[in-house]
Amino acid sequence: MATANFNMGVCRKGRTAFLPLPAPFPLPKWRGRALMPRLSGDCQVVVSRDTQSRAVVSCCSGVSALSGRCRRRGAGAMEQCVVLLWGWFLFGCSWGPGLPGVGAAALSAATYELDDAYGLGRQFDGIGAVSGGGATSRLLVNYQEPYRSQILDYLFKPNFGASLHILKVEIGGDGQSTDGTEPSHMHYENDENYFRGYEWWLMKEAKKRNPKIKLIGLPWTFPAWIGKGENWPYDYPDVTAYYIVSWILGAKHYHDLDIDYVGIWNERAFNSKYIKLLRYTLDKHGLQQVRIIASDRLWEPISFVLLLDSELHGVVDAIGAHYPGTKTVPNALLTKKKLWSSEDYSTFNDEVGAGCWARILNQNYVNGNMTSTIAWNLVASYYEELPFGRCGLMTAQEPWSGHYKVEAPIWITAHTTQFTQPGWSYLQVDGHLEGGGSFVALTDGLGNLTVIIETMTYNHSQCIRPPLPHFTVMPQRATFYLKGSFYMVKTLQVWHSRLDFESGSSNLFQQLHPVKVWKGSFSLDLNVDEVYTLTTLKTGQKCGYPEPPPPQPFPSNYKDDFNIRNPPFSEAPNFADQTGVFEYFINASDPGDHVFTLRQVVVQRPITWASDADQTISLIGNFKWVNITVTCDIYIEKQRDGGVFVAGRVDNGGIYVRRTKGVFFWVFSDGTYRVTGDLGLPSRCQSHLIFVKLKFLLELSNIMWQLRPSKLKKVPIHKQGDL
Repeated sequence: MATANFNMGVCRKGRTAFLPLPAPFPLPKWRGRALMPRLSGDCQVVVSRDTQSRAVVSCCSGVSALSGRCRRRGAGAMEQCVVLLWGWFLFGCSWGPGLPGVGAAALSAATYELDDAYGLGRQFDGIGAVSGGGATSRLLVNYQEPYRSQILDYLFKPNFGASLHILKVEIGGDGQSTDGTEPSHMHYENDENYFRGYEWWLMKEAKKRNPKIKLIGLPWTFPAWIGKGENWPYDYPDVTAYYIVSWILGAKHYHDLDIDYVGIWNERAFNSKYIKLLRYTLDKHGLQQVRIIASDRLWEPISFVLLLDSELHGVVDAIGAHYPGTKTVPNALLTKKKLWSSEDYSTFNDEVGAGCWARILNQNYVNGNMTSTIAWNLVASYYEELPFGRCGLMTAQEPWSGHYKVEAPIWITAHTTQFTQPGWSYLQVDGHLEGGGSFVALTDGLGNLTVIIETMTYNHSQCIRPPLPHFTVMPQRATFYLKGSFYMVKTLQVWHSRLDFESGSSNLFQQLHPVKVWKGSFSLDLNVDEVYTLTTLKTGQKCGYPEPPPPQPFPSNYKDDFNIRNPPFSEAPNFADQTGVFEYFINASDPGDHVFTLRQVVVQRPITWASDADQTISLIGNFKWVNITVTCDIYIEKQRDGGVFVAGRVDNGGIYVRRTKGVFFWVFSDGTYRVTGDLGLPSRCQSHLIFVKLKFLLELSNIMWQLRPSKLKKVPIHKQGDL
């Protein structure tokens, strides 16, 4: 029976345990006497000392102190509550409440009202994350079960982990979009395939766990045929609109996925004519429910243009800005549109990253009236040495070992997502705490209330961008008065996180004893670097699985012959395309053992978002490799000017791939080869004939595949570690 639940999620409710009191602990001689007749409600406190130097309090009337465990002794009997007492007894008693306190020193104190009697604030649109921009979920699909499903549960399953409301994915366009390329559903004008890549699969897995999750699509790059020779998607706006709408239609037809929002072009210029035509094309194909967000860059100039162009104003549903620093601009407010931080965070997922995320989740609304915040990225599931390593809400970058890590930002997310839903409304409050930090309050309009408080300090909450102006946060006492429909609330559930930047032993998303609301008010002693959620909802859970396997480096012996007839994904496991797209290909014309191959399929430079390399490249392995053996078979389709290279000891990838340095071994279709230290193409200093079927030994590190510029048909690869 003990093993029956091994693969099931285990929910851990918050608990309070006994802790030894500081020594010495001089109890008064009048042990057992009631010290304070009214601790909470009608509770009388009786102090005693047990044999383990712990203070024990018994209280009657069924009302417990804020921290403790109540034991009911028989039907109708009173509860006995056991709480911890800290400190010295002087004329009375001082104790540590269930809610983490800040000591007995004098605190700055302020009061705040939560009232819905005079209307509500903006409608809440949800918290989400981005998969893509690019290839950030590349390694996730290669995880074996049960680990892959566990990771997905932590991200999407309601009341389990992050419980995300929104999933935003890249509409693949064959170009480099940060950490790799994602394949287009239309490499060419007469080519359509709605099973390439992994974003379709990811959206379905998210919907499987949370049918209410909102889906957003946004392009970073476009295939070359869209621009007809130009690196620009707006010269033929009807073609671009058709291409985007075909992706939305394919999502529904082939995967039964309803896309809720679509964007324009990530962090690049928008075009008013194109946006209007996109709306027209969506409506023409019965996609009136799909809304448009623009322009996924800055607040301006889109806000100003919307005020000038009434037709454009009518077709844009939300303004999305990236990394707004919790601030908006007057023109954006004047549009009366939904305001979103449609990409934010992008910070290493340690405690400072969690502090950044906690601060902006609140302050994007408090300072900027933003009703949705979307993190880049969903899960750091790409090689860590690529740009912005571990900038996901959690880390899953070792499918070969099964290891993953639920990072602190997951539980910071849960403070909001587990106790709100899109469609709730913010209360009209200022939201700034007088001692520094912020709070937001939301309601479903049916009597439920959720308050999220953060007290992140300057040094412990800096995001990767933009620069953060200095501010001060100090311990403080906050008293909240519930008015309007909330006046009758008697109890609030409490969830708490305390980020520890010294020992790394943070307390994350712990349920504490409920707060009793006395005559419409309650008080909290707030320390720095904390997050509280106080809510009428009782559905929150901190769930988990058994520890995953320990981390392991990429295998020193690895082989793939691509011999798979019906692959679940279009890409071979662990290959991370950096320029171009490498796909499984069955070469039925080959009479020998090269029927199953990996083929590079893009032969035209796409409309780029980054500085793509001139050579098509895929990466696999370990950046720390030094001495390796590579054995591969290659077929060069473009026999006049085609070629291939293998490179190791490389130092860059992603958006920096063009300037990568390492050891590059080039083979050309005319039988010559050369060795270079980068992707440059100097005159051939060596000209030796070799066999196209190549076996060679070099002292190398990481492996990169490249075809220049033709297609790769057959590349079985075998690598061995230190020789």
